[in-house]
Amino acid sequence: MKTKTKMFVLAAAAAAVIGLKSANASDTIPTDQTVRNVVLVHGAFADGSGWRGVYDELTTRGYRVTIVQNPLTSLEDDVAATKRALNRQDGPAILVGHSWGGTVITEAGVDQKVAGLVYVSALSPDAGETTAQQYDGFPAASEFVIDTSEDDFAYVDHEKFKSGFAHDVSDADAAFMRDSQVPLNLAAFGTKLKNAAWRSKPSWAVIATEDKAFDQAMLIHMAERIGAKITKVSASHALFMTQPKVVADTIDEAAQTVSSQH
Repeated sequence: MKTKTKMFVLAAAAAAVIGLKSANASDTIPTDQTVRNVVLVHGAFADGSGWRGVYDELTTRGYRVTIVQNPLTSLEDDVAATKRALNRQDGPAILVGHSWGGTVITEAGVDQKVAGLVYVSALSPDAGETTAQQYDGFPAASEFVIDTSEDDFAYVDHEKFKSGFAHDVSDADAAFMRDSQVPLNLAAFGTKLKNAAWRSKPSWAVIATEDKAFDQAMLIHMAERIGAKITKVSASHALFMTQPKVVADTIDEAAQTVSSQH
């Protein structure tokens, strides 16, 4: 009796393992999918570590993910950092930008390895425009307060960081983000773009409906102007951290869509 019971338990365990493998296999990208690379570009006041949740989601599905570390010293420098990452890709890639990272991918995304663009509550100027011009005609974000250093580098205000940038992040995480923020050279916002990748590459946009860094109408206007497929999610400006599955699902959709077209 004990032997039969043991055999039954082992058989049940084996079936469970097989079932788990099958379920996991269905979540991974098809072997014939042509776009299997993703490059993630962070925005101002942050660094690449904020993409960890999105990274985990995508790598679990079988994507090869590269995270750019922008110096935030100029548009030219950030584009150069992104191009270095693109040069390391072994095939076509989806290029993703959050916030200021949207400006960066708009300029860098004309690279031949870029198959599609994903804007995560991100800026998307046209060629000949500056990032600063994107704010024209829209109300200022009252809770997103910027402090400027003597050498014109910008930080998010110490007291307003959580409410303005990451109100849906834990107090401990928001404090760490605040105290480790990477400042942006404000001159970058006045640099005119030479290229607008969204004019030749398909685009997707994830918009945080509780974003306090940008006016909602501004986010929608930018996404509609570039012809992006829009996904909205209830989140703060830190949606790249707090909504990793939604962001990853959009990137996955972009990769599958462009793969099916080639």
